[in-house]
Amino acid sequence: MKSALKIESLQNPRVKAVVRLNEARERATQQRTLVEGYRPLLRAVENGYPLEEIYFCPTLFLGVNEPALLERAAQAGAGLIEVTEEALRKMTTRNRPEGLLAVAPIVRRPLQSHQPGARGFYLIVERIERPGNLGTIFRSADAAGVEGIMICDPQTDAFNPEVIRASIGAVFSTPMLEARSAEALAWCRHYGLQTVAATPHTELLYTAADFTQPLAIVVGAEKVGLSELWLTQADLRVRIPMLGQADSLNVATATTLLLYEVVRQRGVSAPPRP
Repeated sequence: MKSALKIESLQNPRVKAVVRLNEARERATQQRTLVEGYRPLLRAVENGYPLEEIYFCPTLFLGVNEPALLERAAQAGAGLIEVTEEALRKMTTRNRPEGLLAVAPIVRRPLQSHQPGARGFYLIVERIERPGNLGTIFRSADAAGVEGIMICDPQTDAFNPEVIRASIGAVFSTPMLEARSAEALAWCRHYGLQTVAATPHTELLYTAADFTQPLAIVVGAEKVGLSELWLTQADLRVRIPMLGQADSLNVATATTLLLYEVVRQRGVSAPPRP
């Protein structure tokens, strides 16, 4: 493995350019983001997501597989740039960097460009605010075999590096589709997907609903829940029972319960990991 360039100066323009991408405004202007860590980068490479440059520092690697990953990324077109520990630590916001940091273009997919697959299993997230929650939701959706996630009226950017990090790269393995809530509802109706809105203000328990038909689970922000559109026009409204003093679950936790109820009802299984 060879890098065409090695950077040692903290004042190098490339280092400064990467630092700026930690700011939301700069990411929006450049339409680029940062992918950090071995597993998120591995998922990006495995799923053919384009990577422009990868900055790496061998003394910060946590394992022995990083050189092979860098080789695969270079073969796919990524430029490799070796940097010192000091330079990489300046470029990252993590306390314990793993020695890998990539610059990647933001590739957005409008909902209209997508058609449902055979399973008919989708997730709609509306106005999710916290990057960590959104990243965890992506991770759960990937594990449950969701065919696509519709991001509606977002309060946080799905390409925020924190979302990518929390998802452990699942943002690259599950199709991410962007739309307004009204567009998502119309799309579901057009393709015959039952919409299932999660809310505490209904009688039907989520375990009593029929999740075997093509559907889209709809979840909203913890503070305000779903918009009136989904609460009044979704095909079903379901709730997760709350038996203690807490009146709501973390949205990522609630989403995981709902997704795995779909998996349970459909009898989907997977072989154990070796």
